[in-house]
Amino acid sequence: MATRLYSSPIFLEHLTPPGHPERPDRLRAIERMLDDERFAGLDRQAAPQGDEATILYAHPQSHLDKIKAAVPAEGRVRIDGDTSMSPKSFEAALHAIGAANAAVDDVFSGAADNVFVAARPPGHHAEKVTAMGFCLFNNAAIAARHAQRAHGIERVAIVDWDVHHGNGTQDIFWDDPTVLYASTHQMPLYPGTGAKDERGAGNVFNAPLAPRTGSDLFREAFRSVVIPALDAFRPELVIVSAGFDAHHRDPLAEINLTEDDFDWATGELMEAAGRHSKNRLVSLLEGGYDLQGLSFSVAAHVQRLMRG
Repeated sequence: MATRLYSSPIFLEHLTPPGHPERPDRLRAIERMLDDERFAGLDRQAAPQGDEATILYAHPQSHLDKIKAAVPAEGRVRIDGDTSMSPKSFEAALHAIGAANAAVDDVFSGAADNVFVAARPPGHHAEKVTAMGFCLFNNAAIAARHAQRAHGIERVAIVDWDVHHGNGTQDIFWDDPTVLYASTHQMPLYPGTGAKDERGAGNVFNAPLAPRTGSDLFREAFRSVVIPALDAFRPELVIVSAGFDAHHRDPLAEINLTEDDFDWATGELMEAAGRHSKNRLVSLLEGGYDLQGLSFSVAAHVQRLMRG
């Protein structure tokens, strides 16, 4: 099983204010972990710059124009209370999109069996016309549309285990039955969406978790909601919005998972991809803000991808 890794130094140049949780040190911690000899077999590739036109797969031209116009010549600007941009942020976002789309191409061409994209800024809070929650563009949504357009498939599943609900992904695909969105997340918590009765066109499956939930209830949500939804939908590609902020060390939430839970969930999704999508699975980094919890969880996730 060949696992490919995309990353790039440009992702370190998306600068956030001092003390901001979504900071370049997140990727530095991941890079240090993945430098371990356990990961010598990773196929490491530089993230390519994406085509601006692919942003329009998930966002209107007005949103793209607004984000481009906000790029500062120096310093930082705030898009909202949580989301900011620095001079290289738009370039970093284009590379995050380019890497996600390249990952999709890789699993369809056979260049890789699965791919992990270690990129920032993240994407799952970006709605059709709104950048928010540290996110400028919705990388997973763009990649799903790219798979449909470039590879002629009909059904894509996006599974989101970030501790915060991916309101942006849900918004973009709310009335589109060709894309399944399944999410486990803490509730109540930012951004306030993700109730069980939010079903879209019957393609949205939310499994909210109460604060202080641990491994047992998380795994039960996977077994009872996420996996049955995948099996009924039979996706031709599985995309993971892989946030690791449900780890018990994370400062932004109160879910008590360990790296073993991310290993297990990765295995469950790989098995579903084996049943339905010829093992095609693409994983995109979302949240995770405690550097130890993040790096250990990514290590477990990537090791599981590599084991096949």
